[in-house]
Amino acid sequence: MAASSPRNTQPQPEADALQQRLGYTEPIFNASMAGAAGGALAAAVSAAGGFGMLGIGGNDTKEWIDQQSGLAASASRPWGAGLMAWVLEKSLDPLHQVLAHGPSFICVCFGEPGPAAAAAHEAGAWVGMQVGNAAELERALQSDIDVVICRGSEGGGHGRNEVSTLPLLQLALSSTEKPVIAAGGIATKAGVAAVLGAGASAAWIGTRFATATESLSHPNIKQAIGSAGIDDTVYTRAFDIAQRIAWPVEYGGRALRNDFSDAWADDIEGLSAAVGQGGDISRAVDEARVKADVSTAPVYAGQSAGLSTTGQSAARIVADLAGFRELLNRAAGRWDSR
Repeated sequence: MAASSPRNTQPQPEADALQQRLGYTEPIFNASMAGAAGGALAAAVSAAGGFGMLGIGGNDTKEWIDQQSGLAASASRPWGAGLMAWVLEKSLDPLHQVLAHGPSFICVCFGEPGPAAAAAHEAGAWVGMQVGNAAELERALQSDIDVVICRGSEGGGHGRNEVSTLPLLQLALSSTEKPVIAAGGIATKAGVAAVLGAGASAAWIGTRFATATESLSHPNIKQAIGSAGIDDTVYTRAFDIAQRIAWPVEYGGRALRNDFSDAWADDIEGLSAAVGQGGDISRAVDEARVKADVSTAPVYAGQSAGLSTTGQSAARIVADLAGFRELLNRAAGRWDSR
């Protein structure tokens, strides 16, 4: 009899449940940033092997949702969408509209996801919930949530400002067997390697993708992010108060510091009083948003703004971030105790 071939005794990599379910090849999600993550960006990220997310805001019309969902699906690759729970409390119509286009994943953030989670599951999508503290993590551990997204205080845009990414990620990984995605402050292959090495299933990246060529962000916004440093952001409710946007008070926004935030970020009571007395401040911020005047309009970005570069395509960004494998292999060899 011929000698049997030796068995491979090396441990085999464990299959990742989230990757198996959603079908991406690179564990890179673009954050579902309303105003930046349109269908073209989602499609480009998915086509490059990552997982593309469409961001749906509170004022997006049915026509816009249908158009952008069609674009997101145009890559013929799995994709997803993010919506705000406090907006869906008024009506689940935006969710039903996007579900009609067949996303594989729905992220419901900033409030109670229950009814939206049930609707997404009925349509066959997995459901993720973004968490920013221990209490939200506890809610996400309930059975109607499939994926936990740990968004640390470093992250751009709206969220909590209580716990940074790494402590929150470690708490989540020690609390659940559900897939966990890390978000907040991640913009390079080293950042991706760090969270994957810790045990995350994927990295959720916003600020760097906000500058991508396919992003809906105005060129002035992209340039401001690309020119910023890691210490050039501020966490504040000032922009929401000025625009009279009914965000829940526990969710401020991290944005680039500018003339407006320098004047009002530390005087929320004074700003609220001034806005209540007349429309001059609100009108100025609204006009600045239309003109993309970054000295007054909010430029939502995380601390990774100092690590982001303008003028790159989503495919190039995904390819760069995919270099995390080399870093993980190098680290494993460096610290191998054998």
